[in-house]
Amino acid sequence: MTEQNYAILPPGVESQAFHKAVQQFRQLLGNENVLIKQEQLVPYMKIMMSVDEAGHAASAVLTATNVEQVLGVVRICNEHKIPVWTVSTGHNFGYGTAAPHHRGQIILDLKKMNKIIEIDPDLCTALVEPGVTYQQLADHIKEKGYKLWVDPPAPSAIVGPVGNTLDRGVGYTPYAEHFTFQCGMEVVLANGKVLRTGMGGVRDSNTWQVFKWGYGPYLDGIFTQSNFGIVTKMGLWLMPQPDVFRPFAVKYRKDEDIKDLVEMFRPLSINGIIPNGVVFAGTLYEASATVRRSDYTTEKGATSKDVIQRIRDEHNIGAWTAYGALYGTQEQVDVNWRIVIDRIKKLGKGEILTEDQAGSDPAFKYRADLMRGNMTLTEFGLYNWRGGGGSMWFAPLSQAKGSETIKQVELATRILNKHGLDYVGEFILTQRALHHVIDVLFDRTDTEEMTRAHDCFAELLGEFEKNGYGVYRVNTAFMDRVANSFGPVQREVNKTLKRALDPNNILAPGKSGIDLDT
Repeated sequence: MTEQNYAILPPGVESQAFHKAVQQFRQLLGNENVLIKQEQLVPYMKIMMSVDEAGHAASAVLTATNVEQVLGVVRICNEHKIPVWTVSTGHNFGYGTAAPHHRGQIILDLKKMNKIIEIDPDLCTALVEPGVTYQQLADHIKEKGYKLWVDPPAPSAIVGPVGNTLDRGVGYTPYAEHFTFQCGMEVVLANGKVLRTGMGGVRDSNTWQVFKWGYGPYLDGIFTQSNFGIVTKMGLWLMPQPDVFRPFAVKYRKDEDIKDLVEMFRPLSINGIIPNGVVFAGTLYEASATVRRSDYTTEKGATSKDVIQRIRDEHNIGAWTAYGALYGTQEQVDVNWRIVIDRIKKLGKGEILTEDQAGSDPAFKYRADLMRGNMTLTEFGLYNWRGGGGSMWFAPLSQAKGSETIKQVELATRILNKHGLDYVGEFILTQRALHHVIDVLFDRTDTEEMTRAHDCFAELLGEFEKNGYGVYRVNTAFMDRVANSFGPVQREVNKTLKRALDPNNILAPGKSGIDLDT
C-alpha cells in the first residue's frame, strides 16, 4: 500500500512519514495487527455521542500482545510524532467507546493482552492485563474453585477491570469504589521505560498486590483518567465470597421520597450496616429493563408525567427503588437485617421486597446479580428506551444528603425536558458521596434531536457547575469543557506533568483535557 491510499492522516504527520510508520508497525506487530482499511476501522467509530463520527475517526488501529510490543509502538510514535489513543476492551459505552479524542489519532487496542497473570486465593488478590474482561476473570475464578467475587460495573460481561478502574468507575458490591481496591500498576512511559508502582519497584517483591503505597510519593492516581502512561498490568483486590448474601429492594411511590430515603440509607452506609454501593433507581432507569418508550407514546419531545405514571402503575415500578444487600455470616446478616427493617418501617413509607418475594422480576434479578458480582448485560436495555443509538452519561457528584438529591433531580429534569429528552437516572451511594448517573438518551439518526442532545449536555454541564456540582467522568466530546470547570491551576499542573512525562505529546492527547497543543 502506498501513502496515497490513507484516508485519514494523524494531525501534523505527512503521508510519507505515516507510510513509513505503518511499515514499522507491521514489522513490529505483524500485518494482521495493523488495521488501516476503512472497513477495518468502522467498528472503532461507534461513538454514541452527539457529534459527527468523522471528528473522532482513527487513522489506524494497532493491536499489541505484550509489553515489548507496546514499547515498540511508543518508540515509533515518538519518532514520527504520531498520537496514540489506548483502549483496553473498547466498550466504554456512553463515554466515547473506543474512538479517539480527535480525528487522526491511531488507536492502540490492548484486547489481546488478556492474561490473568496470578490470583492468590488466600490474600484475595489478582494481577491482570488490560484486555482481561470481568467475564473472563469470573470464569477463571469459578474454574479454579476459588471462593472469590469480582465487582463489575453495570455492563459487566464485556468490559474489563483495568479500563474501568483507570476511568475510576464504580460497581455495586462492598468493593464498589474500584480504584480503592486497585493495588500496583505496570506502566509503559512515553520515554520507553517501564514503571512498576507501589511495591513493584522492589526486585523480587511479593507484596506488589497487597500494599498500595510503596515508598515516596504515591503515583498510581496520576495514571487514572490521564494520558501520562500506558498501563499494561494492574493488581486488584477481590472480595471473599460471604457465607450469606441477602439482596433487597425498597420501592417508594413519590418523586420527593428520594430526600427521605437518602437520609435513611446514608448512616447505614457510613456505619457499614449496608456495605455495598446502594442504588436509588429512578422510574425510567428501572423500567428500561423491560419497557420501550414506543410502547406508550410516539410523540416527540419529553415523555409526559402521565405516561411515566402509567408505566409505574402497569409495571409496579416505584418513583424510586432502593437496592442494597447484606453480606457476612448468618449472625451478622440477621442482626443487620433487623436494623435495616426497623429503619425502613420507622420512616413509614416504602415497600420492602426480598429475593424470594421478587421471584423472576427481571429488574430485581439484574440488581441482585450486580450486587453479588455476577455478569449481566441487562443495562444495555437503556438503549432501547428511545432507540437510535445515542447515549451520553452525565455523571455529577453529590453529597449524600437528601436535599442535594432533590436539587439535582429537579435541575436535571428541567434541562432535559426543555430539550425534549427524559430524565433516566440513578444514584449510587458510597458512604458520604452519591454518584448521580444520568443517561442522556437520544436518536443519533435524527439530526435535529442530536443537536438538541448536544445543547442539552452542554447546558447540564454549565448549570450544574453554577450550582457547585462537578462530574467525575465524561465522554470525549466534552473533556475539555469539564477540565475547565476544575480550574486553571489543575489544568496547568496536569500540563506540567504531561511535559515532563510525554514531551512529544504522543499519548492520548486530549484525554481529560490534557494536551500540550492546546
